[in-house]
Amino acid sequence: MPSVLVVEDDPSIRQSLIEVLAEHGYAVRSAGDGFGALREVTQSPVDAVVLDLGLPDLDGGDALRMIRGISSVPVLVATARDDETEIIKLLNAGADDYLVKPFSGGQLVARLSAVLRRTSHVPPAGAPAGAPVTPAAEPLRPTTVGELAVDPGARTAYLAGRELRLTRREFDLLAFLAHHTGQVVSKRRLLTEVWREPYVDDQTVDVHLSSLRRKLGERAAAPRYLLTVRGVGIKLVAPR
Repeated sequence: MPSVLVVEDDPSIRQSLIEVLAEHGYAVRSAGDGFGALREVTQSPVDAVVLDLGLPDLDGGDALRMIRGISSVPVLVATARDDETEIIKLLNAGADDYLVKPFSGGQLVARLSAVLRRTSHVPPAGAPAGAPVTPAAEPLRPTTVGELAVDPGARTAYLAGRELRLTRREFDLLAFLAHHTGQVVSKRRLLTEVWREPYVDDQTVDVHLSSLRRKLGERAAAPRYLLTVRGVGIKLVAPR
């Protein structure tokens, strides 16, 4: 049974989240503030954390960075902040995914299950006993495109000899596009094969692509490696 730490300062919301997750087979612990969350993660590891950002003692972003300093536990951020810049900051700080409030219990369970599938060998709650765990990604080969070198085995990416500091999802996205260099890949396919979430909004891909572009030193209006084919998808190419 996978264990989840719910970090939420509002008692009624916290209880609702606990009940939803417990009904779906998760062992749930909870904390009402950032330092309580850090104590829980330190003293007794969990399989995932659902982290609210509006905490009374710490900004949720700071709590996320502190959790990342002591643990690689998957973190699903629950936030009322829907600004793309803020979301990119959270992903760069180590969040594995995010949900914008208000959200349904079904959305929470689906996102949490997907995060667990992608980031660990723990079967999502409700999976049959002994069921195989879907691997986080298909094994991909090292690829060089222009001055960009991506090695999925070592999980490294270099641009002009400089190592790129990518989040887990940014690297998975880049590695998949590099594996299909020159091919137009739809956002729906990326959600299915990289996120393994075909039912999630395309904005998830857009946010990660925006952050990835920035780290590659480009913009959507002036692309070098990541070309958008309007109405079709995205492709990785060598700069001309």
